[in-house]
Amino acid sequence: MPLVRDKPQKPKEKQGPDRSSPAPNPRLEKTELRRWIVYLAGEIHTEWRYEIVTKAADFGLPVDFTYPVLVHQSSDDCGCQILGEEQDPRWRDHKAAKINAMRTRGLIQEADILVACFDADRKYRQWNAAFDAGYAAALGKAVITLHSDAVIHPLKEVDAAALAVASSPDEVVDLLHYVTCGLLPHNT
Repeated sequence: MPLVRDKPQKPKEKQGPDRSSPAPNPRLEKTELRRWIVYLAGEIHTEWRYEIVTKAADFGLPVDFTYPVLVHQSSDDCGCQILGEEQDPRWRDHKAAKINAMRTRGLIQEADILVACFDADRKYRQWNAAFDAGYAAALGKAVITLHSDAVIHPLKEVDAAALAVASSPDEVVDLLHYVTCGLLPHNT
């Protein structure tokens, strides 16, 4: 029996490239976005973390957030409650700082990005946030600082090590949106 082949199809006419948008790449369209880990360093008394986490979730960003212990008393008392009381406040704080460092260092090492928030009113000192930002920068992590113009001067060295300086939680979320998804927020 003779082999029958399909009749050749007439070639489609070529159209010029559409210059209004980039050509779709089928390999990229099927690729899942990777999950990013973002460590939120800074004062624990205001709602800035909640704003960032909530807005990132609203956008569906591929981000997992980590942060230090957010209960101030637990952070201060962990050393003495776990390893025994200290009479000298220096050693009390020393124990707590070392235990908290196990958590913060480990989480910062795992993070892709660190956001360091600084209080513009200077009601709360952010030595921890400055240290965390420096540690992250030394590890080669991306750092975003978050603060108002009121503290630009005292944070100039920290800002110089950061890859971005934001002035609101909304700007942080916009940065995360672009970095994690490659999209400007208004293009979603």
